[in-house]
Amino acid sequence: MAGNDDIRKKIERDAVTLAELVANRDRRGIARAISYVEDHTPVGRELLNQIFTTTGSARRIGITGPPGSGKSTFVNELIQILRSRGDRVGVLAVDPSSPFSGGAILGDRIRMTSCFGDDGLFVRSMASRGSLGGVAAATYAASEVLEAAGFDWILIETVGVGQSELEVVELADTTVLLLVPESGDSVQAMKAGIMEGADIFVVNKFDREGGDRLIQDIQTTIDLTGWAREENWRPPICPTKAVMSEGITEVLAEIENHYEWLSKDQARFREVRKKKIRQRIQVLLNRAILEGAWSVANLDERLKESIDQIEAREISLYGWVDSMLKGWHYRRAR
Repeated sequence: MAGNDDIRKKIERDAVTLAELVANRDRRGIARAISYVEDHTPVGRELLNQIFTTTGSARRIGITGPPGSGKSTFVNELIQILRSRGDRVGVLAVDPSSPFSGGAILGDRIRMTSCFGDDGLFVRSMASRGSLGGVAAATYAASEVLEAAGFDWILIETVGVGQSELEVVELADTTVLLLVPESGDSVQAMKAGIMEGADIFVVNKFDREGGDRLIQDIQTTIDLTGWAREENWRPPICPTKAVMSEGITEVLAEIENHYEWLSKDQARFREVRKKKIRQRIQVLLNRAILEGAWSVANLDERLKESIDQIEAREISLYGWVDSMLKGWHYRRAR
């Protein structure tokens, strides 16, 4: 028992130290804190408990779109505008995971190097680690670390979009969807997915052929389906040429318009935030229950005993899962 108390006290001390470094905006401390959180360590969990009361004020902007839509270039331009105003910016750029190491493949981060060395900017790449939602599992927790470090804006750039990649909508106050003129033929296929959650549409690389047609297609689809997630907000459509720094200021104005619209009605704003809190709790509980099931029911060892039989089709894998669940529920009831 004494040993457990010593471990717990050490975890608390380490978390306190990290929390102080984060509050003092120490860059190494912030990086280390995010690593602890991303790896789901006990110190990371305790740190999140300690900093929670200092979070809740930053604006989280989700930036998503298909590969090749220019997300990283767009984010880089947005960073420069925000920093020119003196706003502090944290960036969580989610990259595909390496199939070998599980780490992030840092393909597009080089485009943000023009901003490196700026104390008012913190860029962190995070591995998606198999997440189907286009964002890493620990992205929201990492954003809370940045928030506790005093960043005014947190930009979350996702891997890409698809029918299942809607997690960024749950994390962000405002979701910006980047498309390119070549996306025109896929708008109808995408409409049941991320497009329904977009607060602002950006048609990037607008100098390419088909930009006007894509804007018309998006407008028509909005008119026919009424996709606005909240009553009275109609998603604007902004043409941009991010590589030429054109149109980004107008997008930022729309982001601020959306935030102003959200916060104008405090009751609505609180309901939106509470909904996101509920979604976050569900994610945390699901993960905790899943991890608990494997450890408490000793599923790893029991699976090793049965996997040969399952592979040989001597027993059903579905029946094995059912038997494990029944046994686990029985023990819980006891």
